[in-house]
Amino acid sequence: MTQLPALVLFDLDGTLVDPAGAITSGIAGALEAAGLPVPPEHTLGTLVGPPLGDSLRGAGVPEHRLGEVIDLYRAGYREHGMAASRVYPGMAEVLERLLAAGMMLAVATQKPTGLARDLLRLKGLDPFFENIHGAEGDDPAPSAPGLGKVPILQAALEAAESFGPVVMVGDRLYDMAAARHLGIPGIGVSWGFAADGELEAAGASAVVHSMPELEAAIGRLAVGQQEAAPAGAPGPAA
Repeated sequence: MTQLPALVLFDLDGTLVDPAGAITSGIAGALEAAGLPVPPEHTLGTLVGPPLGDSLRGAGVPEHRLGEVIDLYRAGYREHGMAASRVYPGMAEVLERLLAAGMMLAVATQKPTGLARDLLRLKGLDPFFENIHGAEGDDPAPSAPGLGKVPILQAALEAAESFGPVVMVGDRLYDMAAARHLGIPGIGVSWGFAADGELEAAGASAVVHSMPELEAAIGRLAVGQQEAAPAGAPGPAA
């Protein structure tokens, strides 16, 4: 019986691409343009990962001004931020080898889908991914604590026609929490924006510190799921 291919879901900012300060400086610039207080740098770093509305709310933006600040941020990001972002060294080569090994790759990000597609296209990563899934838009309404990415991961699973093991790769607790909620192993990458111990506390199945470690962990977890599945059983959400 032919085994179905593994499906690997990747977060975007802090996992595939280093925003190089574009997100934190963009939020700071939007707040300043709106005449609102700008948090200190260490606080701005914690705002990468959650839905943008939640991040701005955490930065002290009043509810009635969230839409205004989001518009300012998005305009600045499209003008400057995407160009400043850069692919983490070695990531493209890892993606190439995963595809060569027969795996399916998709993106699951809090970014609006259109913006995620634009960024991946600009950085030359879009050919690696079968599907790209993000938020439907910048909804400033509060999301469920820790589980804001669950619908995005679910959409990625539903879009993949048939697959075997599933693995989620991300750099924040939001990635790990959503994966755990859906019964998917989560691999946390330490080169993103997580605080010390955050990924482990969020239930990461593995935390990696280099591209070789990431590639090995993906292979190990995918093989482990295949070996654990009963003969003839379908892969997760297939």
